[in-house]
Amino acid sequence: MWFSRKQLAKEPGGGASAVGTENQPGQITTKRLGDAAELLAQAHLVRAGLTLVQANYRTPGRGGGEVDLIMRAPDGTLVFVEVRQRTSSSHGGAGASIGATKRRRIIFAARHYLMRFSTPPPCRFDVVLVEGEAGSRGVMTVEWLRGAFDAD
Repeated sequence: MWFSRKQLAKEPGGGASAVGTENQPGQITTKRLGDAAELLAQAHLVRAGLTLVQANYRTPGRGGGEVDLIMRAPDGTLVFVEVRQRTSSSHGGAGASIGATKRRRIIFAARHYLMRFSTPPPCRFDVVLVEGEAGSRGVMTVEWLRGAFDAD
């Protein structure tokens, strides 16, 4: 049965819990899947020789941007990494979800981060695609796309 928000607000317990849509401890949410994908991507990049500089860098204010991982390559290049996770490759998979608006926000956040340097180091934008399902039977693949897009 479907309930409107007004009907749910009248229910005892006040809201979404009346129909069992509240997140329970241990429940898999898109936030938890995303966090797990970022940790998997970070571990993959560290094994490849990069070092973590910062995770989840956000610009202040509304409408800004975010960089999932900022890494440093062995040659000193600062690598801004976007991590995309999808459980299925339908609709183009994880890579298809990085549109022009998303790239613009990542570039905006990277430029904001680089303002702290008097002379910015060499930089590039990488993407790590994590596809598949976690769990005992799930197979997850990690694909690292170096220099996936430019700031131009």
